[in-house]
Amino acid sequence: MSKFSHTSKDRFLRYVQIDTESDPNSPSQPSTEKQKDLGRVLVEELLAMGISDAHLDDYGYVYATIPANTDKKVPVICFCSHMDTSPDCSGAGVKPVVHSNYKGQDLVLPDDPTVVIRRAEHEDLQHQIGNDIITASGTTLLGADNKAGLAAIMDAAHILIHNKQLKHGKIRILFTPDEEIGRGVEKVDMKKLGAKYGYTIDGETAGSIEDETFSADGAVVTVFGVSAHPGFAKGKMENALKIASRIVAKFPDKLSPEHTEAKQGFIHPVHLEGNIEKATIKLILRDFTDGGLKRHAKTLQKIVDGVLAAFPNSRAEVNITEQYRNMGKVLRRHPQVVDYAMEALKRSGFQQPLKRSIRGGTDGSRLSFMGLPCPNLFAGEHAFHSKMEWVSVQDMEKAAETMVHLAMVWEERSEK
Repeated sequence: MSKFSHTSKDRFLRYVQIDTESDPNSPSQPSTEKQKDLGRVLVEELLAMGISDAHLDDYGYVYATIPANTDKKVPVICFCSHMDTSPDCSGAGVKPVVHSNYKGQDLVLPDDPTVVIRRAEHEDLQHQIGNDIITASGTTLLGADNKAGLAAIMDAAHILIHNKQLKHGKIRILFTPDEEIGRGVEKVDMKKLGAKYGYTIDGETAGSIEDETFSADGAVVTVFGVSAHPGFAKGKMENALKIASRIVAKFPDKLSPEHTEAKQGFIHPVHLEGNIEKATIKLILRDFTDGGLKRHAKTLQKIVDGVLAAFPNSRAEVNITEQYRNMGKVLRRHPQVVDYAMEALKRSGFQQPLKRSIRGGTDGSRLSFMGLPCPNLFAGEHAFHSKMEWVSVQDMEKAAETMVHLAMVWEERSEK
């Protein structure tokens, strides 16, 4: 694929300078109107390529079609990435920095020299010698999650549109808002999308595909205490904030994200607020199996009940809501989706592709259960949601090449 002119780098440098941070506290869809600013840019670029149906809808989704150029009956596939960046770290005023011809050094970011991307702490940097690394300047995240995916999809579309000898079926492009706050596919029009299989382009290490995600639930523990004047509180007050703090303190280290890895799940408190009369704990529960999630829910309830036993006049409610489920359950019924991607990775030069599980979720997690089996391909993004986020230009280009090969594999293995 080296004979093709790549556009990933220039696209990416444009996209990351557009603030698209999503807002979990906003009820609107998209959660922030500024996400549409990037959506409009993407639509303009798609139209300029000759993709005539590209458009941005009211909910902030971009839809577009690369028409088939073969007579074979090829299933419609979709390439998907999200436009928003995480609210965990500011995405406003991003100033991308290109570190050309990386030589293995630690990367000191210019606007805050205390932010250092150390090769010893980022093991994938050892594979980037000679490549061009892009970082932020030290005061914001970069936005490679998932603007690297956007740039790679746009690059792949550009290659396919301008090289008619590359045979492929109909390809749908979907760019989503609000993935970072768990609402990335809430308003997707699946009928309009019209794809049979999909791929999110939102992974890390070059040459990898992820065919499993966590299953995820959200939990809210609401503690109702007993208020009293502090000067006369003896034997009367039961402080909801203290009760909630005791509950959090009881969570075992072995079930915390900072002490788990691989296929281990966790119980993770993410927010605590309240006063004497009422306190609320928000948590996320994660595991690779539904049974594991149920065990975590029982553990949570047992801890709450145990703490409340010492406060006879107080009570607590535990409410658990489903967020997403392990897409591996769906993908195992459609093995060709992953098999074809593995072949495309090999054709792109990755002789030993990496098949991994995600300790997290993607839009593909929910899309898989909405009827679109959807594993996750690499985009080359690293150190997500932080000021140390980075991506290499060459990895984005390889992601684009992999998508081009993938489109061709689907065409080759389809019937006339």
